Order: sequence, then C-alpha cells, then structure tokens
Amino acid sequence: MSAEAYEKHPEDASSSKNTPNVPEYDQHVLDSGSKTYGQTPETENILATAGVRRIEAINSQLGTVDRVVVFVGLFLIAYCYGLDGTVRYTYQSYATNSYATHSLLSTINVLRSVIAAAAQPTAAKICDVFGRLELIIISIIFYVVGTIVEATSDGVSAFCGGAVIYQIGYTMIMLLAEVIVADLTSTRARLFFSFIPAMPFIINTWVSGDITAAVLEATTWNWGIGMWAIIYPVCCLPLIVTLYIAQRRAARAGVLDGYTTPFAHYGAVGLAKELFWQLDVIGIILMIAVFALILVPLTLAGGVSSTPATWKQAHILAPLVIGFCCIPFFVVWERKARYPLVPFKLLKNRGVWAGFGIACTLNFAWYMQGAYLYPVLVVAFDESVKSATRITSLYSFASVITGTLLGLVVYRVRQLKPFIVFGCCLFMVAFGLLIRYRGGISNSAYAGIIGAEIVLGISGGLFSYPTQASVQTQTKHQNVAIVTGLYLATYNIGSALGSTVSGAIWSQILPKEIEKAVGNVTLAQEIYGSPYTWIITNPVGTASREAVNHAYQHVQRILCIVGICLCIPLIVFSILLKNPTLTSEQSLKNAEEDESIHSGSQDTEGGSQRGFVRKFLG
Repeated sequence: MSAEAYEKHPEDASSSKNTPNVPEYDQHVLDSGSKTYGQTPETENILATAGVRRIEAINSQLGTVDRVVVFVGLFLIAYCYGLDGTVRYTYQSYATNSYATHSLLSTINVLRSVIAAAAQPTAAKICDVFGRLELIIISIIFYVVGTIVEATSDGVSAFCGGAVIYQIGYTMIMLLAEVIVADLTSTRARLFFSFIPAMPFIINTWVSGDITAAVLEATTWNWGIGMWAIIYPVCCLPLIVTLYIAQRRAARAGVLDGYTTPFAHYGAVGLAKELFWQLDVIGIILMIAVFALILVPLTLAGGVSSTPATWKQAHILAPLVIGFCCIPFFVVWERKARYPLVPFKLLKNRGVWAGFGIACTLNFAWYMQGAYLYPVLVVAFDESVKSATRITSLYSFASVITGTLLGLVVYRVRQLKPFIVFGCCLFMVAFGLLIRYRGGISNSAYAGIIGAEIVLGISGGLFSYPTQASVQTQTKHQNVAIVTGLYLATYNIGSALGSTVSGAIWSQILPKEIEKAVGNVTLAQEIYGSPYTWIITNPVGTASREAVNHAYQHVQRILCIVGICLCIPLIVFSILLKNPTLTSEQSLKNAEEDESIHSGSQDTEGGSQRGFVRKFLG
C-alpha cells in the first residue's frame, strides 16, 4: 500500500511557504529560527539539524512511486535483518553449545543489549548530523564486520566481540527504519507504516525454522551466520539508490541551495571536536560502563560450582563496584554536558517518560520468558529445531498481524492509549498461561505453549509499537530521531535487565536442580554446559531425561512468575500515558509544550478533582 493512501502529497501543503515543495508541517526545520535542545544559534542549522534538513529536502522530491519504492526498500532491508535475527538467535545457542558454554547465552544477550542501548541515541544524533543515507552506509560496515567476526570465531570471547560489533550495525538500521517512517508519515498514519519494517516476521516465522534446520543439516552454524555478510548489503541497495536519487533531484531543484555540510563548515579537526561533544562520547562510555559492569557479572557468577565465595572473587566483585561508582559520575556529567545523551527537558513530559517506562518494562518482562525459551522447548518439550524456532517466533508473528490491523483502526479513531492499556493487561494474562504451560511432552502442553505465545504476541501488538508512536507525537520533527533513539535505548535497557535477571536465575538455580535430579556433579556440568549434545543420547522416556525435564520446567516457572510481577508497573505506566488526538500532520502543533499549562486549564475548567482525573487519563 502506498504512503499516498494516507498522506497528502508534499507539494499540496507547500503553497504558502517560501521554500518550494516543502511540506508545511516541516517548514520550521528549514527556518533559521528552529530550536533543538542543547543547541546554540551558531550550530543549530549547521550541525544538529543538518540531517533533518536533508531528509526534508528529499521528502519534498518524493512522488507516489518514489514513496512506494522507499517503503518497499525498507521492507526488503527489514526482511533481511529480521530473518537474520531470528535464525541467528538459534545459531547463537548452538555456538555457545559448541564451546561448552551454553550458560553464557545470557551474558552475550546482556552485552548486545547494553551496546544497543548506547548505540540508539548515538545513531540518532549521527542521523541528524550527517543524514539518513550516511547512517545506512555506517550500519552496513558494522553489520558485515560483526557478522564475519562471529562466523569465523573459534571461542566464546571472539563470538561475543563479533556479536557486539554486529549489534551496533543492527541497532542503527532498526532505528533508521523507524525514523524514516516518522519522517514521511503523519501522526495518525504512523502506526500502520511503523509496522512495515516488522511485517517480514509474518513470513519469517514459518520459513526461519526450515532455513535453520536446512543449514544445520547441510553445514554448520558458522555459515548460517556468515552468509548474511553478503545478503544484507545487497538488500540495502534499493533504499540507498532511491534516497540518493531524491537527494540529487533536490539539489538540482535548488531546495538544498542554503545547505552547508558540517565538514565544509567546521573542517576536519573542528568537526571532530564538535562531534565529540554532540555525540556525548563521555556520556556513552559512562552509560556502557554502568550497565555492562553491573549486569554482566550477575550472569557470570552462577553455574554448578557456584558458591557464596564466588561473589567475592575479583573478576565478579571489581566490575560491580566500579559500575556502581560510575552511576553518580554519569548523572553529574549528563546534567552538565553541553549536549547531553539524555535530554532532561523532554523527560519532564509525562507522555515521554511513561512511554520509556513501558519500553523498558516490556522487554524486561518478555526476556523473563523468552531468554531461555528455545532450550526449554528443545529439552523440556522435546521439540525439533524447526518447531522450536517457529514457536519462538510466534510472538513476533502475532504481534505484527495485530499491530498492522490496529494501525488501520487507529487511523480512523485517532487514539492510541485505550489500546495500549488493554494490551498491557492482556500481557499479564499471557504470562499466567506461560506459568501453567512451562513444559511437557503431551499434546495439551504443546497446544498450551503455542496459545500462550500467540496471546503474548497479540498483546504486544496492541502496545509496543503504539507506545513508540505515542512518544513520537510528544515531540517536534527535529527531535523525532533522538526521541525514537531514546525510546529504543530504554527498550534495550529492558532487554539487558531481562537477560541479566533471567541469566542470574538460570545460572543460580538450574545447575543445582540438575545436580539434584541426576545425583552426579560431573554429569550435571555436562548437561548444563551442552544440553543439546546430551539429549541426543538421552531420549524422552529415560529416567535421567525426565528428571532433567522437570528441572528445566521448574526454572521456567520461576522466570515466568517474575515476568507476571513486572506486568504490574507495565500497566501503571500505560495508564500514565497521555492520550492526544492524532492528526494528518507530521507532528502535533502542541508538541513539547509545557505540561503545566494544559493541566492548569483543565483544573480551572472542571475543578481540581476532575482536572486531576483528566490529567491522569491523558
């Protein structure tokens, strides 16, 4: 479906403005008076909004066919990184199994999530400084290099290094897809088009299992990961070419006549200095230190041989102490930084911080059931590689279908909050089902886990992307990229927290449960480190397999109980969201206005009690 089905052609809204072919709702970005947080008048149009101005110019030159090609290009890229992410999740499990370090899955996931959290706002700033096209190129470099390092690794350390590099490229392209959608759509149509990068999951859910199984039968997990170093750059070409042609067209039309590149304005040395402050390099380092040094040791301290003395070892204790010591430094630095990583002025908006709370809590809760879902399916449910891969993808499948249909509904009703609140409540119901169906070989257990994952996906479709769209309505266009980046950063912080807590529970409880079940420390270490190898020689029906199955089910039950508890703050955050009426403009006219102005008028209108209720409900 073309973007024109919901959007006016840009030229239709430009008649009253001096700049030709620029949408009316984006004209303020090209005006010299536009302001963004933390910017000085000398730099605001040269550096901080350079990328925004260029996408405005590109947007003004996109006709109906061009927009269709852009969205098709986004779909193709998303199909590639979505399928890669689904199968890589499985291959990652087999990679750690091959190194006899299967329990380090959570450590790898924590590292990836922490790096992703730091990369999101950084990528958003790069997007605004240099442009959308340049960010695609940067993402390709990181994506390809990280993939090659992972595929050629001969140990878990090299694999972790490759995973981190790959995650930076993956994070950049995911952010870019959502930012481009926000660039080209109105607030009321944005939810529907936001699901274009997610739509490939509808297909990938069913083909990923076949691809994973076929690759593992024909070759090794190394090639299963390595082939994406070739596929991904090729899939990026249509979008790159389309944006480049539109940019050249804008230059010929004179729309970019007043545009000066940051490099031309500052020179190489001056630009490097300005970028150092604009990207808040020190803030990024401190944020990575805080999360990585605190969270990673929690996943490393467990295992069969774990004792209270383990927590006193230097490699566990020292990072924890340093990480906690970095917290006050990070807060003070962000308060004093010229261009803070976290724009505190935006965080005063309830519609923004409540949305960030949902993003963090959503992934925190999801990882409680999802971090070790694949090994639970293979061991405790005795599912095949194909079946287990498909079941782990059911959440995304149901979420995308639900969210896409919801996007059409929201276009008509112009409201987001009611669906978000209902989705958060349904999320809790899904966790109740997951507690009940946590393992078993029977048909009822099989149907139960499938039903639970589908309900979880439906609920996610009702509030994950809608919350992102809601947060974007609270800011003007020049701040959309950074707000989207921060939203996705909190999303990844939730992933890191979920991976850490689930990893800590898994590594602290499962080894001891297995040891109790089999009564042999050496055998327990073998099962815990390489479960996929062990189950080959211990099929369902043997006493040892049944005992190990119960151990896996017990731990999964604990994980899901923690997840259902996290649904309580999730619901509270959803109630605290604002409930704006969506329009046909790129951003709402009252975006970023002082909240107290509106709350005060409501109090006068209907009394203090009614004003509070109205404010509470949005």
